[in-house]
Amino acid sequence: MASPAISTAVDLINVPLLYKGKVRELYDLGEHYLIVVTDRISAFDYVLEPAVPDKGNVLNRLSAHWFGLTGHLIDNHVVHADVERLGDAIKAEYKELLRDRIMVTRRAERIPIECVVRGYITGGGWRQYEETGEINGTKLPDGLRKNDKLTQPIFTPSAKNDVGHDEEISFAQMSGLIGAELAEQLRSRSLELYEFARKYCEQRGIILADCKLEFGSVGGELILIDEICTPDAARFWAKENYALDTEIDSMDKEPVRTYLSRSGWDRNSKPAPLPRFVVEETARRYLEIYHRLTDQKSV
Repeated sequence: MASPAISTAVDLINVPLLYKGKVRELYDLGEHYLIVVTDRISAFDYVLEPAVPDKGNVLNRLSAHWFGLTGHLIDNHVVHADVERLGDAIKAEYKELLRDRIMVTRRAERIPIECVVRGYITGGGWRQYEETGEINGTKLPDGLRKNDKLTQPIFTPSAKNDVGHDEEISFAQMSGLIGAELAEQLRSRSLELYEFARKYCEQRGIILADCKLEFGSVGGELILIDEICTPDAARFWAKENYALDTEIDSMDKEPVRTYLSRSGWDRNSKPAPLPRFVVEETARRYLEIYHRLTDQKSV
């Protein structure tokens, strides 16, 4: 049975809130940060209602899983994910509710670049290619078809924007923003992480079409932060559903996007609450990708 959905943890925490994102909340532990992953869900730049039960559990535990798997490639921000070590930072009566939704992390300085790696040409990348033959300034061969696998994955960064969409930029623009040396480091690390994750997913019958990564620095050391290869930060396709020239049903919040696209919503105001069947199907998909990627039978 799903645990109760958590839309916010503000009233469950005894330390100051520093930042409230669309899904994650950042709290001040002094030496470290406390990240709480809520069950909020967003689409088309709106946070929707109701929250999706167990979504926060899946995102947090899946990120912890990937951080553990990729630690030999690059260090990350994780200190621990043990609610019992938080003492009175969490109100005692809410420890079980938050048990799998928390992560204590190092206080990294975020690099304001979203590092996107694409192994397949789809989504916004496909729309750019149709118009220009390029994605974020990277020229691609003529004649590609929607959902084609690229000969080599490409790095297509965005400048972080905490309100609304991130701004897609070229590698040259990225270098101008953060410096050529750091830009090259981010590109190299991102491509390496994508290739590792792609092979891991492939062994489990999943195609990792693309993913977005974030990095920060601690004492001059480049580290991986935020989340990694979750349904909110990657596009997963079941291998059996792969096809060209079509919209592949991805293993994430696709039911939400599909419902909103067909609902007549004007996209200029907050949409009405999601129907129960959409919430339940979305929760099922988050759990399915977690089970397939971790070999765990429960969350």
